[in-house]
Amino acid sequence: MAALLDHLEARLGRLVGAWSVRDGAPEGASEVGYFTGGAFEGVQSYATTTLYRTHLVSPTTGEPQHLVLLGCGRPLAGDEHGPFPGVLEWVAERLATTGQAILRGEVVPLPMPLGPGGSMTALYAALPVYFDDSFFSVTLENGTHVSVIWLVPLHGAEAEYVAKNGWPAFEEELTKQDPDLFDLGRPQMSL
Repeated sequence: MAALLDHLEARLGRLVGAWSVRDGAPEGASEVGYFTGGAFEGVQSYATTTLYRTHLVSPTTGEPQHLVLLGCGRPLAGDEHGPFPGVLEWVAERLATTGQAILRGEVVPLPMPLGPGGSMTALYAALPVYFDDSFFSVTLENGTHVSVIWLVPLHGAEAEYVAKNGWPAFEEELTKQDPDLFDLGRPQMSL
């Protein structure tokens, strides 16, 4: 795990704490680490720190996959850690239960809005493009290749756009409109 921790801390900052796997969680669920002091000032980062051990398969190719799920955002007033510890735990449990990896461009509907009364109701699986390209994956000491999947919160209409037009069209819109994906209160994109 030293290579993975070094890989994450080099961009996200120091690992300062972690949420343990909850009692009753499915086998293969993951701890969620909290990182601070990373490459982006004022951004809190969270990542699954043990999900990479869970054998997942690509739903399209059947190939084995090892993943780290990443969530990043600026803290919201009155919510010290924000939604990502619980959200990453929930997604990791879902993956451990199904045995299927999440792939770039996939949209994961949330069971409730990201924040009370909010319209962010889904997550988008993206490459962590705000970071350098070498952050997208890491090879561990035992030779295991681990991909980093950035889970970006989406408004309902944005999730519908991905479903209707596909992820390449959505990523073109992200490039054109350049929303601040660290802003958990960002306005919905014009689509």
